[in-house]
Amino acid sequence: GCVCPSSLCAGGIFETRESELVSMDELAFKFAVNNINRNKTLIPNTTLTYDIQRINLFDGFETNIPAGNTRRWTTKTPSSSTCIPEYTAIARAILDVVTFFKWKKLTVVYEDSTGLMRMQELIKAPAKFNLKIKIRQLTPGNQDARPLLKELKRDKEFFILFDCSYWMAAELLKQLSSMGMMTEYYHFFFTTLDLFALDLEPYRYSGVNMTGFRLLNVDNPWVASTMDKWAMERLQGPKQESGLMDGIMTTDAALMYDAVFMVAVASQRATQMTVSSLQCHRHKPWRFGPRFMNLFKEAQWDGLTGHIVLNKTDGLRRDFDLDIISLKEDGGVKEGGSRLTKRWIKIAVWNSYKGMNLTDSRDKNSNVTDSLANRTLIVTTILENPYVMYKKSDKELVGNDRFEGYCLDLLKELSNILGFTYEVRLVADGKYGAQNDKGEWNGMVRELIDHVADLAVAPLTITYVREKVIDFSKPFMTLGISILYRKPNGTNPGVFSFLNPLSPDIWMYVLLACTGVSCVLFVIARFTPYEWYNPHPCSPSSTLIQNNFTLLNSFWFGIGALMRQGSELMPKALSTRIVGGIWWFFTLIIISSYTANLAAFLTVERMDAPIDSADDLAKQTRIEYGAVRDGSTMTFFKKSKISTYEKMWAFMSSRKNTALVKNNQEGITRVLTTDYAMLMESTSIEYISQRNCNLTQIGGLIDSKGYGVGTPIGSPYRDKVTIAILQLQEEGKLHMMKEKWWRGNGCPEEDNKEANALGVENIGGIFIVLAAGLVLSVFVAIGEFIYKARRNADIEEVTARLRLVLWHFLIH
Repeated sequence: GCVCPSSLCAGGIFETRESELVSMDELAFKFAVNNINRNKTLIPNTTLTYDIQRINLFDGFETNIPAGNTRRWTTKTPSSSTCIPEYTAIARAILDVVTFFKWKKLTVVYEDSTGLMRMQELIKAPAKFNLKIKIRQLTPGNQDARPLLKELKRDKEFFILFDCSYWMAAELLKQLSSMGMMTEYYHFFFTTLDLFALDLEPYRYSGVNMTGFRLLNVDNPWVASTMDKWAMERLQGPKQESGLMDGIMTTDAALMYDAVFMVAVASQRATQMTVSSLQCHRHKPWRFGPRFMNLFKEAQWDGLTGHIVLNKTDGLRRDFDLDIISLKEDGGVKEGGSRLTKRWIKIAVWNSYKGMNLTDSRDKNSNVTDSLANRTLIVTTILENPYVMYKKSDKELVGNDRFEGYCLDLLKELSNILGFTYEVRLVADGKYGAQNDKGEWNGMVRELIDHVADLAVAPLTITYVREKVIDFSKPFMTLGISILYRKPNGTNPGVFSFLNPLSPDIWMYVLLACTGVSCVLFVIARFTPYEWYNPHPCSPSSTLIQNNFTLLNSFWFGIGALMRQGSELMPKALSTRIVGGIWWFFTLIIISSYTANLAAFLTVERMDAPIDSADDLAKQTRIEYGAVRDGSTMTFFKKSKISTYEKMWAFMSSRKNTALVKNNQEGITRVLTTDYAMLMESTSIEYISQRNCNLTQIGGLIDSKGYGVGTPIGSPYRDKVTIAILQLQEEGKLHMMKEKWWRGNGCPEEDNKEANALGVENIGGIFIVLAAGLVLSVFVAIGEFIYKARRNADIEEVTARLRLVLWHFLIH
C-alpha cells in the first residue's frame, strides 16, 4: 500500500476462477474498505482506497509485498501473516470432536494431497483411542464421488469425515442424497469452515447427523448485523450457483474482511512511514516492510471470526474459538434468531488452548432424536405367543391391525410417548438372530445391521455378542432360562405306603434301637439283684430264684412298648425302670411323628418327575433336550464355560437335527408327544403352562437376562426409547401389560381329597402284613407242635428204654 496525503491505498491480489465473475474474497475486500471509510473512529481523517489485481496462481508470478493471507489452510511465507487458524490446531479440534462422539470406527475422505497433512493428529489417534480409521481419497479433478460412496455404503461405513472445500461438500451432499445415505444412521463430519453457509434445506428433515466447524461468531449482534448488510448487497447482484445460501458470507470472505480491518488497525500506529514507487524489474524490498509487519502482528481486533491476535514471532493465529455445530431438524427459531441459528445448533465451543467446552444442555444427539415426532419407523418382529400373534377376526385385516400381543401394546405405548408412527414387519427368515461360523448374522439382528428396520420390538434377548453389532434399550422384561417338561402324572400311594412317613434309614435305626435296648435291659436285669425273685413265696427257705427278663422277654417288652401295647412285664429295679422310661419316651416321639405324617402320605398323590434340574438333564441321555436353533438360549449354552452347560451343549450339538427346533411351537409339540425337555425363557414357560396344564416348569432359573428393544448400532432412537420404557415401568404399565397377556384361564385345582375315604390302594399293605403275620403264626404253631411232638416222642422212647432196662435188671 502507499501512504498519500489524507488517504491510504490498500492493494489486493486475488485468484481468478472460471466459476466466479468476481471472487468472494474480492467482494469482501471492497466491502471491508467501504465499512472502514464509514467508520470515522478507526482511522480518522484518512480515506482508505484500494488497488485490485487478479492473477492466475499457476503463472509463476511471485511477489514480495507484505500481505495478510486469508486462504484456506495456506502455508505461511516469511513475508506474510495469516488470520486463518493454524492447521495443526484445526487437526487437534478434529481429533477432539471424534473422541467426543466416542466413535470407534471412522472413514476419512480427503480431497487433495494436503488433506493427509491436516489429518496427522487423527491418523496417530488409533493407538491411543482404540479408533479404527479407514482413509480414502476423492478422485482428483472428478466431482463424481458416487463410486466411492457406493463402496462406503456397501461396507456399512456410517461415520465419515470429509476434508474438502465447501463447493465439493455441496456436491457430496447431493450425491449422498441420491445414494440414499442421508439417513439418521449416518454421521457426516465436514472440516470445511463453510458448512454453515451451505444450502442444507433439502436435507434438514432427512434425520441425517451432520457436524462441522464454524469460525464466525454469529451470536455477536455486530457480526449478525454485518452479515445482514453483506447479504443485502449480495442479493442485489447476479446469483451464482455455488451451493451456498443466497447472500451468505463465507469464512474466507469474513477472514478477508477481518484482514483489511487488521491492516487498518496497524495503520493507526504506522506513523512517519512513506512508500516509494516500486519497480517490477528491481527486487529491492520496502524499507518499512519489517516494521509494518511487526505492527500488523501486534494488532488486535474483535472481528467477524472472533478475537484476532497473532503470534508475534511467526505471525500465525494460534488462539481462536471454533463453534462445533450440528444440523438440527426442527424449524423452531428463537425470537431475533437468524437463518443460521434456525438450521444449526451449537453443541460446543472448541478453543485452541482450552479444548472443548459443551454449551448445549441437551446431549450430543438431541438434534436428531427430536425427529421421532415426524418419522415413520420400520419395526421388525417375530411371531411368538403372547408377544406377537395374528389377530383373530372375521374381517380381512391389513397393516399393523393384523397383529396383537404384548409387544404390540408396548410399541403403541412407545409411539404415544415419543410421537412416532410405525410399520410392523415380520422378520423374513423367522429367526431372532445368531452368528454362524463365518461371523454372519441372521434374523432380526441382521435386519438391524443392514438398516432394513429401525427397531426390533420382540422377545429379543440382550446378549454380549449381539451388543457388539446392534444397540439395545434398557430391558422391558427380565427373565431367565428354565426347563419346560411334561407335568408328571400323579401316582397313588402304594400298598406299603404306610412305611413312607419314615425313611428306610429311620426304620432300620428304630429296629436297631429296639434290639439294642432289649439287650441292655436283659443285661441290667441280670445284673441288678432287685429283678430276681422267689417263685415259691410260700417257701421262704427255698434257694430257687427266677428273673422275668429273659432275652426273649426283654425283646417282647421292647416291641410291646414300641407298639404302644402292654407286655405284662414290669421292671422292679430303678436301673431297669430308667431303661424302660427312656425307651417309652423314645417310642412316644417316633410314633407321634409317624402318625402325623401318615395321613399326608396316604391321601396325597405323589408327583414324581424324572428330572428336577439342569444337572439331572446333563447326567442322563434317555430324555432328549434342546432349544430354538439360532436363539439366545442356544447361544448361551454354546458360549458357556460352566462344565454342566458345556456337557449339555455337547449333547445338543451332537444331535442338532433332533435336539434343536425351529421355533417354540415345534418344541412344545415335541414336549407333549415325545420324551423331550425344552430349554427356553421362563416368561414363555409361564405363559405356556398357564394354557396347557400338561406342561410345567422344572427347576429354577439357569441364568438371568432381559428383553430389550433392538436398534441399529449408533441409532439416535435408543436413548429416547430407553427413557420411554423407564417411564412405563415407573407408571406400572409394563406390569399391567404382562398381566393382560399372561393371565390365562388357569389350570383346574387339584381334587380335594380331604373327605375321601381311604381305599385298599391306600392301606392295603396293612392287610398284607396282617395276612402274612397270620400265615407266619400258623407255620410257627405247626413248627412248635412238630418240635414238641418229636421231643415228647424222644422222651417216651427214653422212658420206655429205661423201663425195659429196669425190668431186665429186676428179673435178673
